[in-house]
Amino acid sequence: MMFNIYNIINNTPMVPDQFWAQKIFYLHVPIAWTGFLSYLIVMIAGILFLKRKNIFWDHLGFAAAEIGTLFITLVLITGPIWAKPIWGTWWTWEPRLTTTLILFLIYIGYFMLRAFGGHPERTSRYAAVLGIIAFIDVPIIFFSVRFWEEKYQSHPQVEITKQNPEIIIPFLISLVIFTILFVFMLKYRLHVLKVIFDR
Repeated sequence: MMFNIYNIINNTPMVPDQFWAQKIFYLHVPIAWTGFLSYLIVMIAGILFLKRKNIFWDHLGFAAAEIGTLFITLVLITGPIWAKPIWGTWWTWEPRLTTTLILFLIYIGYFMLRAFGGHPERTSRYAAVLGIIAFIDVPIIFFSVRFWEEKYQSHPQVEITKQNPEIIIPFLISLVIFTILFVFMLKYRLHVLKVIFDR
């Protein structure tokens, strides 16, 4: 991660009209990717828990939900840091930001259900169902730039594949680093949950 930050600061180009603010893109987008990957795992774990009733899948879904929500929180923090110098405001109710906030709030409800749902087995079932339903919002966020007309959009419309290699390569390096970080965090959290529930 230290290499990643060094690489972003020193080896990525300054984009006209954005300058230093644009460099947060190399953190913001990989963080979002990691959050969405976490929520994909929540959905898969929820389906497998409902099908097999194995507590491992419940723990996996819970751990991935925690990590995903941490990363989506960082998305909602890093986004406004970029938006302020570019848009002149910390927040605007455009489609991608709004749907991301909705996803975050759904998972606040998910954790409230986990904490106050009552009987553990029933709570795990309800949480699995909620995790499956919540994932519907992820493709909506991703494709929001296509679902709504461009006049309602504030996010850049240019796809990453159309960027030059000076931007793509550091971006992909950051994406890989954050994905590896996610894997280590997930393994550690699963270990902690196993220790707690095996006592």
